Amino acid sequence: MSQDPRAPLTRYDTVPAVSAVLDEDEYALFAEVGRLRRFHAGDIVMRRGVIGGAMYVVAHGAVELDFGGEPDARYVEACGFFGELGLLIEGCPDQADAVAIVDSLLIEVQRSDFDQLIDRHPGFGLRFMQHVLAHTVHGGRQRIDRLQQRHDALKDALGDLRTPAYTSDEHDEFIRTDELTGLLNRRGLDRHIAERRRSGALGNLGLLLIDCDRFHAFNDVYGHRVGDRLLQGVASLLNSAAGTDDVACRLGGDEFCLLVSARDREGVMRQADFLIGTAHGLVQVPQSPPLMCTLSIGGCLVTPGADWNAWYANAAAALARAKRLGGNRAEWSAPLSVEG
Repeated sequence: MSQDPRAPLTRYDTVPAVSAVLDEDEYALFAEVGRLRRFHAGDIVMRRGVIGGAMYVVAHGAVELDFGGEPDARYVEACGFFGELGLLIEGCPDQADAVAIVDSLLIEVQRSDFDQLIDRHPGFGLRFMQHVLAHTVHGGRQRIDRLQQRHDALKDALGDLRTPAYTSDEHDEFIRTDELTGLLNRRGLDRHIAERRRSGALGNLGLLLIDCDRFHAFNDVYGHRVGDRLLQGVASLLNSAAGTDDVACRLGGDEFCLLVSARDREGVMRQADFLIGTAHGLVQVPQSPPLMCTLSIGGCLVTPGADWNAWYANAAAALARAKRLGGNRAEWSAPLSVEG
């Protein structure tokens, strides 16, 4: 692919500006190893939750990304890219549904193409990972800022009895959401579990209890504001790993949990290993101050006949073992037996 396939950027008055954009040199390198694919308006490029392995760069046209848990879709135009986590991390599910909103020309880059690119240009991999990390953190900050604005508006409305403009559903969302990270808080998790129990949907679930390694020492060195940004980065990682029916929660402090759809130990620990490996990889990217820390995780299967306290104790035992072994690892706890 020697020619430059880019066409002049088409602007869409109804389409917001795109997320991540390659510079001219980056675009040329991906065009060098990738292959052009045409998509017509309405064509599906990738599905959320499906194991990835390819990244796409928009040469011409526009693609809508729907992440499933956000009120607004994102749009990618010329020189923008998406699907990069599936390219960089083996076994990572795609994070969004991607649909061409006009006839589009995309550069598809498979993992083998990326490996070839790294062989030809050894320093490119680290630079691109830094680019992806900066974009991921920035995107997480934008989502959290939008949530903060909604919370502030709701607080103002609740304080003004003359303008009851918010519904009970919006108030309920406010009290069930962690203000710092945008994840469910403990109240929200309790509500979610109660709803699942009533609908008989507690089967085939696993629990991951997640703790940030040496977080208190991190706060002492960098301060609480930087510590908050790190917690937001962990929350963004959990959101990116969560499947359609998975639920992420901040339990408090630097402790999180993820309820995952899984039938067995292998399914639960596959998610845990992905989180451990991704966090460890992000820690290796030079940033000052760091934007990520290593994680310790305890995993177990959810026993429908037991309650949250029993699940938590089971996963916490595995988490404590992971911490004792030095952190940056995931440990498993055998399922609970529930009598009659």
